[in-house]
Amino acid sequence: MQIGKRQLLGIAIAAAGMGALGSARAQPKPAITYGPQRHSIPHGMVKTTKLFKAPPGFCNALAVAPEGLWIGQQKLSGQAAREYHLPDPPDLHEAAWLVDWNGKLLKTVTTNSRNTSGMAYGDGCVWMMANQDPEGCFQVDVNSNQISHCQIPLGLPGRDGGGSHGAQWHEGKLWIVANRPRLLLRVDPKSWAPEVAIPIYAPADKPRWHDMTFDAEGNIWQVTGNDSKSYKEGKPGLVKYDGATGAVIGTYDFEAGSCDPHGLEFHNGTLVSCDAGIHPGWPNHDSPTSGWIFKIEQV
Repeated sequence: MQIGKRQLLGIAIAAAGMGALGSARAQPKPAITYGPQRHSIPHGMVKTTKLFKAPPGFCNALAVAPEGLWIGQQKLSGQAAREYHLPDPPDLHEAAWLVDWNGKLLKTVTTNSRNTSGMAYGDGCVWMMANQDPEGCFQVDVNSNQISHCQIPLGLPGRDGGGSHGAQWHEGKLWIVANRPRLLLRVDPKSWAPEVAIPIYAPADKPRWHDMTFDAEGNIWQVTGNDSKSYKEGKPGLVKYDGATGAVIGTYDFEAGSCDPHGLEFHNGTLVSCDAGIHPGWPNHDSPTSGWIFKIEQV
């Protein structure tokens, strides 16, 4: 049987196609990825400048107000006092001090918060975050009247919601640094319903975290740190989150010799923090700037 020219042409085209198909099958398939991919995170350095001393006592929380700066007092009692080799305080109430930007004391509010490690100011009240039984958030007006006491949302059934290392009032909502679930948690202050959750960024070299705040552009900043046994070994840092997506968009280290950051606020274009004078694992007042309020600036 003879094969015509058209048939030969068809066979040649088919053979070429099969060859191309075989070649394509031999190519490795690209890896499949899911969700947004993490790019390299910009890194920078920051420095600190002392502003003024806080009232006597451990200062471990900040909140900006129109009148000045609120400073949250931290007291240690019971087992916490024994761990830090401190006597039990005769009065367990903890203060919220309002000072002007020169450090002058304007007002003192008394609260039932215990082992305060974060605070916010909003809706005419201070919101004190307790880390010792009964834990939770104490809402107190400026006349020292307690308005509410609520546990951090998303707690385990039958248990408290855990402790907190920071809080922030932003656009009518309360943000909480929720330690147990490791979240930056936005809560409706009226219904106490959780609305937004951002995972706390805690890399292996800086597994500790403290307070958070918003800058003028709506981005979130948070204090981080390493596990250490002294001020000399300490390596504090900052992490910056995109306020709209929660993505990490920057990390920062503090210059050697900087103040030890705990609370965090944003005021007049600058981050402001406090050196509590007490730090897990360190001797008390080991930091040379213990009790100081200071500003943080990029180098």
